[in-house]
Amino acid sequence: MAGQSSRIAMLEAGLDKIRALCIFVASIALVVLIATFGWLVFGRYVLNVTPTWVEQLALLLICYIAFIGAAAGVKENTHLGVSLFRDMMPDTVQKIVIIAIDFTLAAFGAVMFFAGVTLMKFGWDTLLPMLDIPESFRTLAITSCGGLVFLFSGARGMLRLFTFSDWQTVPQDLDT
Repeated sequence: MAGQSSRIAMLEAGLDKIRALCIFVASIALVVLIATFGWLVFGRYVLNVTPTWVEQLALLLICYIAFIGAAAGVKENTHLGVSLFRDMMPDTVQKIVIIAIDFTLAAFGAVMFFAGVTLMKFGWDTLLPMLDIPESFRTLAITSCGGLVFLFSGARGMLRLFTFSDWQTVPQDLDT
């Protein structure tokens, strides 16, 4: 049992590192977004030359900020959820519903990942205007978000499934 709890702790630590990397990437993208808009304002009003690439870069960065941030939110369990009906059920049913939600979300992440891969293949030959990089860089955000949602939700569901009998009551921090 001690070996299993240490493996669970190692898995949780690894997932936390991946979540921290997601937050870091989204934060860097936000800083770059702010800096490019600063350059846009400076170029437009001081140099009287509007950099046209800023809009396309902003759209690309917003995709990464939103999708990577959303994946980190799945790991942190900070997304909005309605738990009224689940909370009215007996504890055992609540546990089953929570695990089912985790696996449903993991399935959604898997579908999102595979659809994102298809979009990346489709858009590889098309270039983003003014950036001259493949359109697939935009859909990489969707693909990575799907993979991360699958990883985070699937791991959480598996951990809850394996520790089902250890739950005394349904903790309030398990809201999904």
